[in-house]
Amino acid sequence: MAPTLLSPLEARLRDIRRQLDDSERHRFSALATSSDQARRRCHEARLDHDYRQAFAVDVDRILHSRSYTRYIDKTQVFYLIRNDHITHRVLHVQLVSKIGRTIGRFLRLNEDLIEAIALGHDIGHAPFGHDGERILSELCLAHGIGHFLHNIQSVQFLERVERKGRGWNLTLQTLDGILAHDGEVHDQHLTPCGAKSLDDLETEMAAKRLQPERRITPMTMEGCVVRMADTISYVGRDIEDAIRLGVVAREEIPEECARVLGRTNGAIVYSLVTDILANSHGQPYLSFSGEVSAALKRLKAFNLERIYLNQRIKCHGRRIAELFHLLFERYLSDILQERRDSVIFRSFLHDMAPEYLTRHRPAEIVRDFIAGMTDRYFLAQCPPELRPEPVTWPVGRPETAAD
Repeated sequence: MAPTLLSPLEARLRDIRRQLDDSERHRFSALATSSDQARRRCHEARLDHDYRQAFAVDVDRILHSRSYTRYIDKTQVFYLIRNDHITHRVLHVQLVSKIGRTIGRFLRLNEDLIEAIALGHDIGHAPFGHDGERILSELCLAHGIGHFLHNIQSVQFLERVERKGRGWNLTLQTLDGILAHDGEVHDQHLTPCGAKSLDDLETEMAAKRLQPERRITPMTMEGCVVRMADTISYVGRDIEDAIRLGVVAREEIPEECARVLGRTNGAIVYSLVTDILANSHGQPYLSFSGEVSAALKRLKAFNLERIYLNQRIKCHGRRIAELFHLLFERYLSDILQERRDSVIFRSFLHDMAPEYLTRHRPAEIVRDFIAGMTDRYFLAQCPPELRPEPVTWPVGRPETAAD
């Protein structure tokens, strides 16, 4: 094959990228993941001459994915609620990215890799947050395709569904960080496990689909940062949303948590980031102090009891479960009966790459289609008479009321 001829400008930009790659040896910690360590499933010759560094390419690809666009109407915690100030996933992943990059800058890690993992980590979430994830997992188990887990589904979308089944060919390090983010798990210390291969990634995904409680450790310090940043970004923010909706009151935050971390999201984020920097700088791991870790664990337990399991905010839960079952069975029947006028053929499978069709069973195709829906699109597929009506919270206040 003849070598690619570059224009003078392209050659200059490529040289600058090489200088940036070389400078990482001096700027980065020895624990950081350098750009020249990036590994993709398929080599792309054109990237050899791209002026963007390897993980910056991943960031751009995730930002331009259709899955990223759908973050705009993916619920974080509170669904079917009319209130313009409640957090959606599009904001959550930006907060994770910002917090992660702040930590990464002080620890001299690769901020591009942190950003790529952070922006992609929740792309696999089903409609209606963790309730939707639980319902879809029950359906997947009933149809013999293993548990549904949003971190696995994030890799599934980016590797096998996006670009009509061709995927984005992201780096192993980005995909591993997305798979291993597990922000609900509490870690005081987190040490990267070191080298993995793409085969290891596949093995871990298959094992976790069978055993959701199985722990997966990130291979890089950057992956560890995002896992910690995920928790930091949501724990205080969810409390602020709950206060805004009248679900909890600020004075109900446990005193032992408020004393150590603060009573506002800003104070909580600052306390957690400051503590992790103080306890992780120059170390081959990330760590909270014992006092802060204990306060964070207690605060997460408070959130679980008072917010995530609060039945007041789950008034539509039974109806949502019924609709998940209705749509899953409808689309599965459409595939098995080859009803080409069905939306799953017209909207999802149209022009899909042959390798996607040959590698996925009908139930897996239905899983991918439903998991990719926004809350609004999901409801639009349901019979009008069965669609639940959103509720205005707090009751009696306009949804755009100033705080």
